[in-house]
Amino acid sequence: MTTQNTLGYHFAKRPRRLRSDAFCRDLVRETTLKPSDLIYPLFIVEGEREYQPIPSMPGIYRYSIDLLLQEAAVVYTLGIPAIALFPVIDDAKKTADAREAYNPEGLVQRAVKALKESLPDLGIITDVALDPFTSHGQDGVIDEKGYVLNDETINILIKQSLSYAKAGADIVAPSDMMDGRVGQIRQALEKEGFINTKILAYSAKYASHLYSPFREAVQSAKRLGKSNKQTYQLDIGNTNEALREIALDIEEGADIVMVKPALAYLDIIWRVKQTFEMPTFAYQVSGEYSMLMAAIQQGWLTEEAILECLVSIKRAGADAILTYFAKEIAPLLK
Repeated sequence: MTTQNTLGYHFAKRPRRLRSDAFCRDLVRETTLKPSDLIYPLFIVEGEREYQPIPSMPGIYRYSIDLLLQEAAVVYTLGIPAIALFPVIDDAKKTADAREAYNPEGLVQRAVKALKESLPDLGIITDVALDPFTSHGQDGVIDEKGYVLNDETINILIKQSLSYAKAGADIVAPSDMMDGRVGQIRQALEKEGFINTKILAYSAKYASHLYSPFREAVQSAKRLGKSNKQTYQLDIGNTNEALREIALDIEEGADIVMVKPALAYLDIIWRVKQTFEMPTFAYQVSGEYSMLMAAIQQGWLTEEAILECLVSIKRAGADAILTYFAKEIAPLLK
């Protein structure tokens, strides 16, 4: 197409000109992905030299603390700035009131201490939720009808958060979706002197079916049974509700907000970032990982699809991405 500009020059409109050379495509790229944009989730178990594959998540393992330290060191050398820990708790330690969650000598607490001694500059994010610790698999304490009790759960979440902060966690990440928990956790951290412990609030966590491999990984699925989490996680059809939740968490003192899952909720990431201009993280969850891996293993997709999906999450507005692909993709980004 030929056009005439205001000075009277005639020339062809050629947007492809900027795409004709690799160096130029790199120079004008609007969205870039770096290893420092990634957070690697890691599953931990009791024992020594435990290295357990997770069948529904090919290439992902549960690690005992000794092997966790080795894996974390590899992650750190790749330029990934932080990891997120998710525990697999022995059935004998699971109770209705999840008291193991705040045991100062619990699995997460010992793992954090060991990591901080071994890799003091690696960021440690600890998940604040009770489902790995409850005998029923819900994210909080329940009444006789199975309903998750909000305020009673928050009292335990506060103890859990403080125990993680005392162990050395850099970021506590309440993923439970209880009303008002961010403000009470913030108040408790301040009172105990943990003024620099950051809160990453899972503010827009949807009641998604894409969590199934994760629940197998932490072995909470069998406890949850046919129950669901729809009375506290967000309805998949709602967007305005997500914004209201995030506004409340910001007001209560959240430093960072989270959208989970990521790929199926790119519109939510976009709206959150545009509305609040807050540090916004997104979680490419286990189901998203497993679907991509299954297609790659079957030869239906190439590994380039991983990068494309991660860039789409960043393009939507995520400042950082929790992804099980972090270790695999980081060397390519460097």
